[in-house]
Amino acid sequence: MPLKSDADLTPLLEQIGDARIVMLGEASHGTHEYYTWRSHISKRLIEEKGFGFVAVEGDWPDCYRLNRFVKGYSNETSVAAVLAHFRRWPTWMWRNWEVAAFAEWLKSHNQSLPANRRAGFYGLDVYSLWESMEAIMDYLRKTDPDTLGLAEQAFRCFEPYGGEDGYNYASALRFVPRLCEQEVAQLLQEIQTRRPQYDHDMETAFSTEQNAHVAVNAEAYYRAMLNGGAASWNARDRHMQDTLERLLGFYGAEGKAVVWAHNTHIGDAAYTDMRNDGMYTIGQLSREKIGEEQVVLVGFGSYSGTVTAGKKWGAPMQAMDMPPAMPGSWEDLLYQSAGEDALLLMKDIADTPFGKKPIPQRAVGVVYQPAVERPGNYVSSLITKRYDAFLFISETRALHAMPADAVDRHEMPETYPFGV
Repeated sequence: MPLKSDADLTPLLEQIGDARIVMLGEASHGTHEYYTWRSHISKRLIEEKGFGFVAVEGDWPDCYRLNRFVKGYSNETSVAAVLAHFRRWPTWMWRNWEVAAFAEWLKSHNQSLPANRRAGFYGLDVYSLWESMEAIMDYLRKTDPDTLGLAEQAFRCFEPYGGEDGYNYASALRFVPRLCEQEVAQLLQEIQTRRPQYDHDMETAFSTEQNAHVAVNAEAYYRAMLNGGAASWNARDRHMQDTLERLLGFYGAEGKAVVWAHNTHIGDAAYTDMRNDGMYTIGQLSREKIGEEQVVLVGFGSYSGTVTAGKKWGAPMQAMDMPPAMPGSWEDLLYQSAGEDALLLMKDIADTPFGKKPIPQRAVGVVYQPAVERPGNYVSSLITKRYDAFLFISETRALHAMPADAVDRHEMPETYPFGV
């Protein structure tokens, strides 16, 4: 089906029906069209089907700050000021004008709604160990000084291994296998015990407990890095799945979630060659735990264009040319057959050649080198089982990253010219 406007999304909305979880993927972390189409779908799910929150492949503390802004509880004066707090590389994933536009829409949507019906924005990822520890201590200083000592003890345990990527801590575990595991476990247990007392702001109390979960699971994630293979990948996706389930529990029996994450997380790994390495994903876990009828997985991909990425980890972001997809790949086949942007419902193509054999599908990460993409940037996939639907964009553009000093330079645009 051609994909030209919001109206063309209606068949997808009909297929979603009463599902409780809709996961919206992306084939890169730096493509404008993936963010804008996810925004279009999310708006319709929130307005037409009562979805209560968007949960993304981002850090909990930074996304929670944005959540408070869109719900009208923040002292920040603009969304640009909020997004300026996203400082961990790759900053462009969430500090961009596409996210800013969606956040402004979400804030406007929430303004006329009672507090218990305002749509939220949360982070699912596990990387924010130090930021989560700092958020816990900030909260306990104001709310529970008696428990603050446990948080400070855990923080002091991690402090010698400081650094945003956690590799110093993982390296130290080679010599002392259980460095800070007990400290964060005790902290989480104490916060869970005392949480009923934190009743002045239930969402911030929930956030504090979630930050404690991040600390426990980040420590486990860095420990899993020592084992190599699928261990750390699975620890991360298990944390994201558990976070999603806690959010659904917080929103109650009627809670519905939109998830934004890479195709390699939202697609069902059981139908890819990831399975051969023992890896699983949040899409697969949600299908297994919550039920296939309650979960809709939507993949995204493109044939060619430009993308925002870095040449290596920590490198400056740049707009790179993305070459035409590898011959015989999923994206190449769609380009040859459709030739234009399209929405595919997998139930409609299950009996075609597309649906009967594994096909390589492109996956671009935050680190990207177009000259060597062909060996390492494709995931062999039984597409019609990996997803329930797919959005194909023939030619894509690089994401519009927000400069670090956008707030100081008052660069927040009055309107968003790129169709969010």
